Amino acid sequence: MTIPSMTGMKSAFENNFFSTNKTLNLRGRLVDLHTPRVMGILNVTPDSFYSGSRYISENEILKQAEKMVQEGATFIDVGGYSTRPGAAEISVEEEWKRVVVAIRGIVRNFPDTFVSIDTFRSEVARAAVAEGACMINDVSGGTIDDKMFETVAHLKAPYILMHMRGNPQTMTQQTTYENLLKDITNFFHQNIHTLHQAGVRDIIVDPGFGFAKTVDQNFELLNHFDHFQILGKPLLAGLSRKSMIWRTLSTTPEAALNGTTALNTIALLKGAGILRVHDVQAAVEAVTLTGKVMYPFAKTTV
Repeated sequence: MTIPSMTGMKSAFENNFFSTNKTLNLRGRLVDLHTPRVMGILNVTPDSFYSGSRYISENEILKQAEKMVQEGATFIDVGGYSTRPGAAEISVEEEWKRVVVAIRGIVRNFPDTFVSIDTFRSEVARAAVAEGACMINDVSGGTIDDKMFETVAHLKAPYILMHMRGNPQTMTQQTTYENLLKDITNFFHQNIHTLHQAGVRDIIVDPGFGFAKTVDQNFELLNHFDHFQILGKPLLAGLSRKSMIWRTLSTTPEAALNGTTALNTIALLKGAGILRVHDVQAAVEAVTLTGKVMYPFAKTTV
């Protein structure tokens, strides 16, 4: 029996495991995800599940955006529609009214920071990109607004494709799967194919922790997070202060930072290219320290 050399094994491993597209094109600027990046969450809503992430006035918004930028955020994700379980429905007009001030303010004051619009509505996505946003984060993965995919293709903006069933009002009743990992992987395969057919190339995959999943299902997904690298797309982990953490620890979202950092570290070790978080500095530190383990001779600061 011939035993392959370590060099040959390393080459095969790299070809299979690191075949993921690691570059995003945002308005002509390229972002390299070989070193994972941090996306700060900026909710301009009065009812987000974590009280520390609610920003209403322009002054509050800009102060928090500045803090995130100083701490190392590459992206700021602006959302005006709370997607916590059971969140109230709001109109397109109200959602846009909430987010437009934040988008304009960040683009004007922090031009080197990439603004992502957190919406499942194509109208809001289109208007946000016109104001300077350069990424679309759709928690519904195109399942709520049937015009979203064609809108993303027209805008030529990177698209975060997240898995969810139902909507924020119904998702907690839709947690029955025939095979959790297989069902979610099939969802991604089908929708990535549809997006490719429409001409969309920059796609980020988010398995949707907390969206139509039980606590145990969330941990099963995290345990197999690296499985989604077979899709060949960058992976986003949105674990920050979610109920899988604070329910497991019998605490609250406000006390879940340490747990968030623990799970973000696991996600990084399993291939996350973007961490979406409320607490940028803690996530940047996790990226730096985890990188020293994974790539000890490479520069790993964000």
